Amino acid sequence: MTVMNPSITGSPFTTFSIIQVSKPGNTAAPASWMFKEEKVRVFYSVRLFLGLLSAICETVLVVALSKKYGKRLAMYTLAMLCFTSGCFFASTSFLPSSFSMYAVTLSSALFLLDKPALAVLVAAAGVILGWPFSILVVLPVTIYSLISGRFQQVFLAGLATSLGILAFSVLTDHHFYKRWTSSVLNLVIYNVVGGGDSHLYGTEGTLFYLRNGFNNFNFCFILALLFPVILPITKKKYYPHLFVVVAPIFIWLIFMSLQPHKEERFLYPIYPLICVAAAAVIESFPDFFRYENSNDENTPCVMIAKILRPLVLSLILCASHGRTLSLLHGYSAPLEIYQHLELDDDTGEGSVVCVGSEWHRFPSSFFIPSHVGQVRWIDDGFRGLLPFPFNSTLGGTAAAPPYFNNKNRASDGQYLRDLETCTFLVELELQRPYPTRGSDLSTWEVLAALPYLDRELSPVAYRAFFIPHLWQQKNVFGKYKLLRRKPK
Repeated sequence: MTVMNPSITGSPFTTFSIIQVSKPGNTAAPASWMFKEEKVRVFYSVRLFLGLLSAICETVLVVALSKKYGKRLAMYTLAMLCFTSGCFFASTSFLPSSFSMYAVTLSSALFLLDKPALAVLVAAAGVILGWPFSILVVLPVTIYSLISGRFQQVFLAGLATSLGILAFSVLTDHHFYKRWTSSVLNLVIYNVVGGGDSHLYGTEGTLFYLRNGFNNFNFCFILALLFPVILPITKKKYYPHLFVVVAPIFIWLIFMSLQPHKEERFLYPIYPLICVAAAAVIESFPDFFRYENSNDENTPCVMIAKILRPLVLSLILCASHGRTLSLLHGYSAPLEIYQHLELDDDTGEGSVVCVGSEWHRFPSSFFIPSHVGQVRWIDDGFRGLLPFPFNSTLGGTAAAPPYFNNKNRASDGQYLRDLETCTFLVELELQRPYPTRGSDLSTWEVLAALPYLDRELSPVAYRAFFIPHLWQQKNVFGKYKLLRRKPK
């Protein structure tokens, strides 16, 4: 069965663009034992487990903030961690960048709890087990922990953790690849000097992450970027520890903005830090109007600043709710459309689901019923490498199939050429001058059709955030279709 791995495909920091998986249950064995063939439940069980891990890490961070800076800052952070769209979606994503986010959150919390050795230990684990390039995110905490007076303890903790995990990684690689190698080292070498062509999966301008940050965090993102501005006023409170914790926001934004290929998920490691920085700015509003050595809390300006704090937080949470609703209502069709395969009584064993230009929205094989034989790609012009059906006869995980290449370029064999073998077809029909394959009504019949937000034809102000009534009226929608071939 073919499966798309969103943690790999399209990334500029990856060794291969494709993976092969024989059974979805192999990646979620405990849940598959419980739900058997109900693969959609297995999928959501994994997501719930990931959400639980994220919640645990964030709880430790909130407790650390409360102990060091007070309950108000902690509660502001908690509210944004719970309700901002970015954290909502990143927390349950099965991605290396999400795992790095968990590690960064926990490491930052341990650092604030004055446990530098544990903080560096967790940071090292997140870099090696998660995403090696996230080392830039944990660098400030690691460096400060080393120079803060406990160098030997911190250094030994980081070194022992790194060597232990690397050794385990090498042994695991040897077990699956049948040769001595290091996937972590290969990943770094390949992306630094290997020349993989990530441009095939799209490029964006320098301001992409600033726009994306506002979409996912609205005014929270703007306030987070203002943290260095307020530091001279709040230096006694937030310097150096909180500054060290939020500094990775700016390091990571600059580094990632310089890369030509950009994706929203690349920012996941700093998402919780954005909430911390914004909460610190909101909490500091009254400090702009307090004079040095003055304890007068009843001046009009200070009182207004205190009132502004809950108002600004409420504005952020309302906008975040609107963004989340817009994403759920506008773009959930790919997750829902494949479930209609279960409802089709005529689906026979060995039927083939064909996907063309919508390959990048294929949710995973968890949404393909067991009685469906294959998911195959059809050529709609994309020239990047896509997943192949798993072929155990080639030697399993130790094999290097001939269709692998280190440039992410399409292989001739990745597409199904004989379209007559397609039982089902998944496609997105938009208001465009060119016809879709499903417009041939003599060949296809519509099994299910769901609305899908047309990004290009919908105004930015209305598509980004859900505004009741206006969102439906002002936006343009296409149809996400599941088509079935008509019997001859």
